[in-house]
This record gives sequence, structure tokens and C-alpha cells, in this order.
Amino acid sequence: MEHPIVAFGTTERPRLSVYRSSKHIYAQIIDDYAGKTLASVATTAGEVRGELRNGGNIAAAKQAGKAIAEKAKQIGVTKVAFDRGGRKYHGRVKALADAAREGGLQF
Repeated sequence: MEHPIVAFGTTERPRLSVYRSSKHIYAQIIDDYAGKTLASVATTAGEVRGELRNGGNIAAAKQAGKAIAEKAKQIGVTKVAFDRGGRKYHGRVKALADAAREGGLQF
């Protein structure tokens, strides 16, 4: 079953899309009008996960949130539309969102 797109990304306010699997969490900043991914992070990458052994927990989601906020700053994005991918806003999705907000993203 496909999840509906909750938000739509524009050039001024791209979409922050979050996908979580049982073992990892992924985040992308997407300009839907241009059809381009502007930045992405995943806990499958060692530089995002750091010293954490597991990519599927709240600590790893926080690391991914910090990393996507940092990448957003580098490309000049400060405001995003949050797309939780049909998932409930709690647990790892909430942890990633909170860390991204602490990193400077507004949504």
C-alpha cells in the first residue's frame, strides 16, 4: 500500500521526506516542482550513524536529523514541508524531526 504525499515541496520550501524501515531511517530534501533531490542522509552511512551499532533506533534517528539539517544549511535551505510518509509522528520519526529543528530547519 502506497502512502499518500502529505506535503509538496517547492523551490522556496522543499519537502523533507522521511522513510523508516525496521533497521534504518532515511531523510531527503526534495524540490517536487523540479523533480530533484537536493540532499539526503541515511543511517546506512557510517558518517551519519557514527559510533552507534544500530541504525534503527531513536539515537540513530537523532543523528540523521542533525545530518539533514547540516546538509540543508550547506545548500541554503532553512524552511521545509515535513512529509512523514504516512507514519505516526512519534518514536524515530519524531526524534528525527526534533533533531532537524534543533539543527535550524523550520517546519
